[in-house]
Amino acid sequence: MGSKSFFFATRFFPADLARSAHAVYWFCRTTDDLVDECASVDEGRRNLEAWAVATRRALDEGRSPNRILEVFNDAVTRHAIPHDLPFELIEGMRMDLNCTRYRTFDELRVFCYRVASVVGLMMSHVIGFERPTDAPAGLNYAIDLGIGMQLTNILRDLGEDWQRGRVYLPAEEMAQFGYTEEMLSRGDRNPAFAALMEFQIARARRYYVAAQPGIPLLNRDGRFAVQVASDVYRQILRRIEGAKYDVFSQRAVVPPLEKYWITTRRMALPMARHSLQSLRARFQ
Repeated sequence: MGSKSFFFATRFFPADLARSAHAVYWFCRTTDDLVDECASVDEGRRNLEAWAVATRRALDEGRSPNRILEVFNDAVTRHAIPHDLPFELIEGMRMDLNCTRYRTFDELRVFCYRVASVVGLMMSHVIGFERPTDAPAGLNYAIDLGIGMQLTNILRDLGEDWQRGRVYLPAEEMAQFGYTEEMLSRGDRNPAFAALMEFQIARARRYYVAAQPGIPLLNRDGRFAVQVASDVYRQILRRIEGAKYDVFSQRAVVPPLEKYWITTRRMALPMARHSLQSLRARFQ
C-alpha cells in the first residue's frame, strides 16, 4: 500500500483529516501484515479470521480493546465509511493467502480492487467531496486509481514476490508474450520480458489517466495529497522503465528529494496557469 508515499502525501492534510487517514492506514497495514509476516499459510488464516471477528465486533459495538481498531472505528463513524469495505480488504488478504497465481487479468483485477481500490474508497469517504452529488462518480474514479497503484506495486515487486512464491502477472498474458515462470525464476530480462512489461506499464498508466478526473471532485483539504500520491506512483513506472525493467536486482523507489520536486511542480502548476491567464487578459 505504499507506506512511504502515503505518509509523504498526508503531510498535506489538515491535522484532523490526517488523524482519520492514519487510522484507516493502520487498519489496512495491520490487515496486510497478517498475511505478509505470517510464518505459515495456516497461521495467516487463523490470524486473519481472528482479526475479522475483532473488526466485526468493534464496528458493531462501537468500541474495541485493540487501539488500532478503536481509532479505526472512530474514523468509520466520523466519516460514514461503509462497513463492507474493511471486510472487502480482509477478503483480499484471504485471496493472497489462498491464491499464488492468476490466470487472467479479470481475476487479478478483483484482487487489486480488494487490496487497493477499497483503501482508496475508504480514503475518499475520509476526504469527502466538494459536492455530495459528485460522490458516485468520485468513488468510481477512486477504484481506478487504486487499481493503477496496485498494478504499479506488482510490477515494482516482481522479483520479491517470486521469492515469496507469488506471481501476480496473469498467466494468460505471460504466455501471450512468451515469458515463462522459469525465465522469471532466473530474472531474465529478454525481449519477451520487455514487451510484457511495456504492456503492463501501459495498462497501469491507463488506470491513472482514467482516475485523474476524480481528484478535482474531492474536498480541497484532501485532493492535493491524493494528486501527489498519484504523481509519485506514476514516477515509479518511469523509474522501472529507466532501469530497463530491472525489477530483480533493484527496487524502483522515488527518493525524498524527487518527491519534493514532484510536489513543488504540482503546486506551481495552478500559479503558472493563473499568471498565464492574467497575461492573456492584459494583452487582449
